[in-house]
Order: sequence, then C-alpha cells, then structure tokens
Amino acid sequence: MTRPPTAAQRRVIDAADPVTGRLRGTEAQLAALVARGLAFRHPRPPHEHFLTPAGHRTREGADGTPPSGDGSAAPASGIPDADTGVFAARVGGEERPDGGPSRAREVRSAWQGLLELRRMTNPDGSVDRPCGWERTHLVRASALALEAAGHRPAGPDGGDGYRVRATPQPEAVAVHGPDDAALQGCAATLEEAGWQTGEHTDPRTRARYVLASPRRA
Repeated sequence: MTRPPTAAQRRVIDAADPVTGRLRGTEAQLAALVARGLAFRHPRPPHEHFLTPAGHRTREGADGTPPSGDGSAAPASGIPDADTGVFAARVGGEERPDGGPSRAREVRSAWQGLLELRRMTNPDGSVDRPCGWERTHLVRASALALEAAGHRPAGPDGGDGYRVRATPQPEAVAVHGPDDAALQGCAATLEEAGWQTGEHTDPRTRARYVLASPRRA
C-alpha cells in the first residue's frame, strides 16, 4: 500500500492552485511528490510543477485521506463545499450569495489560470481546447467556462440558471437550463471554450438538456 504524503508534502498539495494544480514548494518536496506520482514537472521552461490526477484526488480526499483545513472530504453530491474557502466554479444548486465584484474577480482569475494550464500542458500549447485537468474534472471545468462567460448558475430551488451534472457517458456532462434560449446560450459558450455539444431530450421527463464533452482536436 502506498504511504500517505508526509505532513509537509500534504501542505504543499493543499496549497496548490485550485484550478491549475500548480505547486509551490522546495525542490526536495516537489521531487518527492513527483516520485510518488502525485505531481509532474512540466518539460517546458520555467518547468513548473503541477498535480497529477492522483494528486488532485489526494487533495480532494478521494483517497480516503481528508484534506487539511476543515478535516472533511468534499460532499458526494458533486456540488462544491461552500465552507472550504477554496475557489470552486458554481455548478448550479448551491446555497450561497452571488458574491458581487469579488466573485467576478475570482472567476476571471480562475479562467485565466485554466487557459494558462491549457497552454502549458496541451502538447501544441493550444488554449482553444480542453486540457487533461479538464477531462478529469468535467463538471467543474465546464461550469467554470459557463460562469466565466457570465451565465448564471441555478439556486437550490432551480430558478433561471444553469445546472451542470455528471453523466454515465464517458467524458460528458449534462447542462440543464430553464428554457431553450438559455440552453442554446450555454451550448454556444461551451463550443467557444473548446467543447463539443448537442441538444437532447430526456425520454422520461421530456426536458431538454445539452450534452457536452471536451474536444480533442
């Protein structure tokens, strides 16, 4: 069984950028995380270190080790925890205030960070299509694209905003909205952000939704 990270390594993991996974630490700490498969060193200058998918799972507590901070893992519902103090794109259904200008700045900064991660991790440096992190965080990545473009997430009682949810289909999320116009707007935004989209009808409820998946080329 793989030994859990040391307390010092865990602090480095927990301090990683919540969107890009960029790490800050001593050379020894970063090298140890690379050796454990929790981080990788980017081959291009300035050779930054980033969390691997396993590192992200460790940070989020998916390996059974709760993240440091409040001592609990993220809720199983897929809706980000409102009390962790870490930025999370709003997927729809959260109970939290809009946040005003400060929230807008956080979203803008997170989106710019994600574009930088695309530039650094896509083999050709492209920023017009999703990167590996987005493919392992489909709901959060697509929700960030929507929120960054100004779409409003739904509240806990639904309302007039979007809701992004996981699906059984590999590399695909479902985006729900209050009407066809809202769905078409979400689809257009995701396509501009490098996602493939298509509108579908739920056979049980007859509700329309958008199925989106990250474009590969």
